[in-house]
Amino acid sequence: MARGNIFVVTAPSGAGKTTLVAALLAADQNVQLSISFTTRAPRGGEVHGKDYHFIDRAGFEAMIAAHDLLEYAEVYGNYYGTSRQWIESVIDNGRDILLEIDWQGAQQVKRIFSDSVGIFVLPPSIDTLEQRLRSRGKDSEEVIAKRMAAAREEMSHFDEADYVVVNEHIDEAVRDIVAVVRAERLRQRTQRIRHGALLGSLKG
Repeated sequence: MARGNIFVVTAPSGAGKTTLVAALLAADQNVQLSISFTTRAPRGGEVHGKDYHFIDRAGFEAMIAAHDLLEYAEVYGNYYGTSRQWIESVIDNGRDILLEIDWQGAQQVKRIFSDSVGIFVLPPSIDTLEQRLRSRGKDSEEVIAKRMAAAREEMSHFDEADYVVVNEHIDEAVRDIVAVVRAERLRQRTQRIRHGALLGSLKG
């Protein structure tokens, strides 16, 4: 059995990453979304094991000490991270994993799994990104300015990814991200495992 792929999707807030990921998961049943561990309290409607694995700080720090985290970060006083053991068990069973994480997390994953596949989602322009953030109508000017500064920093790392998807038209962007997943499954090294008898016979 061929091992599954690890797809790492990174994007600034407002680029449409959540919509694209949901569309990919709906289109391809062999892609499983990674569920992060976090020390923050559940918010209304969130379900343990579905939205996050909720864990106390001592438990999370025990995972850090045991080197069981593929990547982790502390954000606003709460830890977020991905279980390396769980990821390895899924890909060992031939399923693909998708992680939604920031560029720093993507770097950590790449250091451990050098063959992980980075996909960076970008807006068609900086102005469009700002318009999308404003259209939400939730944030003050100060918050929008901070989000834009963070987005610029995030987007400067696009060249660390293997693929770049520009989300101008959502239907086209969905086709692009689905195409990336399908293309990675057709790599020669993977096909040699899946179709070993056929390919072996061709080298006679």
